[in-house]
Amino acid sequence: MDYLTISSVAKQNGLSPDTLRWYEREGVLPPTQRTSSGQRVYDEKTIKLVTLVARLRRTGMPVAQTRKFLNLFAEGAASHGQRMALLEEHKQRVQNQIDQLQDDLGAIQAKIDHYAELIEQGLDCNNQLIIDETILEQQRKLS
Repeated sequence: MDYLTISSVAKQNGLSPDTLRWYEREGVLPPTQRTSSGQRVYDEKTIKLVTLVARLRRTGMPVAQTRKFLNLFAEGAASHGQRMALLEEHKQRVQNQIDQLQDDLGAIQAKIDHYAELIEQGLDCNNQLIIDETILEQQRKLS
């Protein structure tokens, strides 16, 4: 079985080695195997768990809820329903965030389109013609 170092696993998941150590200290990840020299090493099963935890945290799952998920994970098949419910709840929060971000992105794009139209027409924000050629030239360079 192949093992990866903490640096490799951290890099693979967009985390720092310190974050992995902290997750282990805080019970967000189980204690990892170590070499005879004390270096943390990760097997395939643990790497998959690290990847899941990284995804949950990256999508905003609080540490306490991530820890709860890990504790349920340790219970095995008996906790499948509880884990699924926890993930469904988190999924809904993530979907709500995505929906809000899409709305926000739409508003930003509308503002960009508005300014592009003003520049194209040579208007200021009050729909008055811009007569200063320096300003007009600067706007044309930006668009």
